[in-house]
Amino acid sequence: MNKLVAIVGMAGSGKSEVTRVFKEHGYTKIRFGDLTDEEIKKRGLDINEANERSIRQELRNTHGMAAYAILNMPRIETLLKSSDVVIDGLYSWEEYTALKSRYGGNIHILAVWASPRTRYERLRHRQIRPLTKEEAAGRDKAEIENINKGGPIAMADFTILNDTDLKELRTATEKVIMAIAGGNNATEYR
Repeated sequence: MNKLVAIVGMAGSGKSEVTRVFKEHGYTKIRFGDLTDEEIKKRGLDINEANERSIRQELRNTHGMAAYAILNMPRIETLLKSSDVVIDGLYSWEEYTALKSRYGGNIHILAVWASPRTRYERLRHRQIRPLTKEEAAGRDKAEIENINKGGPIAMADFTILNDTDLKELRTATEKVIMAIAGGNNATEYR
């Protein structure tokens, strides 16, 4: 079976940058948040934090807290037939347990961590979907309290600490990719 990696982290931690390195190493990307963006576009809404949050909550109310994992599983299955796959944006404990239940030891969870101060600064300057410090803090609170994001971060097989620069993030990510390829166990990378 091809490799499956799910990346979890708070907004601004560096998940998309880590995903980019996995793609450079031949992984096909699935971004769970694309479901939100597609629904926003379908409804003709503006892409902003309020609309994103509303759609995320609606999808979870309709399909349960594992919604993003469940709704993406057909796509994951199709892509795994021909490629290694990296998931950008694992969010909830329920998504984690749904993926672990389906893929067991064939899925690797990678947490990307950065301090709130670092993340809020990154989010303020982000080109797409920038957030104010207050919006970022509100999103953190919602993700921790309402969707149980702390669990997948705590249970990750690998953790990258990302409070420095892109060069160090790339180096740490490449170490994780090599560890996964070599079947190594849980480790922390800087």
